[in-house]
Amino acid sequence: MNGDQKLDAYAQARQDFIQHFPQIVKILTEDGMGHPETGDAIARLKEVLEYNAVGGKYQRGLTVLIAFQELVEPRKQDAASLRRALTVGWCVELAFFLVSDDIMDSSLTRRGQICWYQKPGIGLDAINDALLLEACIYRLLKVYCREQPYYLNLIELFLQSSYQTEIGQTLDLITAPQGSVDLSRFTEKRYKSIVKYKTAFYSFYLPVAAAMYMAGIDGEKEHANAKKILLEMGEFFQIQDDFLDLFGDPSVTGKIGTDIQDNKCSWLVVQCLQQASPEQRKVLQENYGQKEAEKVARVKALYEELNLPAVFTQYEEDSYSRLMSLIERCASPLPPAIFLGLAHNIYKRKK
Repeated sequence: MNGDQKLDAYAQARQDFIQHFPQIVKILTEDGMGHPETGDAIARLKEVLEYNAVGGKYQRGLTVLIAFQELVEPRKQDAASLRRALTVGWCVELAFFLVSDDIMDSSLTRRGQICWYQKPGIGLDAINDALLLEACIYRLLKVYCREQPYYLNLIELFLQSSYQTEIGQTLDLITAPQGSVDLSRFTEKRYKSIVKYKTAFYSFYLPVAAAMYMAGIDGEKEHANAKKILLEMGEFFQIQDDFLDLFGDPSVTGKIGTDIQDNKCSWLVVQCLQQASPEQRKVLQENYGQKEAEKVARVKALYEELNLPAVFTQYEEDSYSRLMSLIERCASPLPPAIFLGLAHNIYKRKK
């Protein structure tokens, strides 16, 4: 495949993925919409799905489909198996973590629109909406994959990934409790633990592992090798996210960053602490984790004094090189294209 063909194949996969969403909504809601007892709740579920599951980059969900197409012989990719791959991709995209994460972080926008809980009349009812979205994953897996030999592997994979992500979120929250700024907590070791559990398992290992199970690849060695690459990629992705939270363009990223205000253990603050003089550390101590715009601006100015945008640019180059080397060493027997495509999609991203 040349470059243009790859782009066409990706564009086609994206189109197929987006076009499958109405079927997802239909399966989850059509039988209950007119139910005399639960009809109103199902109508709410439909609204929750249509507001929260669409509008993103679809990278996680598309990864399931693209990896499945790479791993399974073309003659075995019939309409039914492709529908299952599309559906499992949407299971990954049902953004229940994002809905609850926005509440915990007091976020304002997500994917270019106001966060679900910020909508008039929603508020903390969004907690239940997030739980509904999670329940939909297992309903979809049952409807589409129950008769497949990999059904149990998928169930266990989603449950384990959810647990790991929740552990990561817990590490994130207890490292940066609201109203209590303790810079000594912001170590590189703690940062890497948060990223591994909160981001890398769910966003990178889960979609590829799901496709592997669907393709009949369930060996420990294959999954361990894939995990090694994908967890490294997840760290790369989260560091980009932390950088874009402050230095990205909200009109491009689709969200207004709040890591400084939220007292987050982000890559930027960890780098700052490694380089700061005692005077600069004092500035950080006085301004980090505060909501006032001028204090946020003072932290950003400190990051710029320490030249962190250039540090990030160098990190991105070095990390990408490490990833390429890791893929070369560990991808086999899986097609390297799965990992190379993912790495290419996130390298130098702006959103």
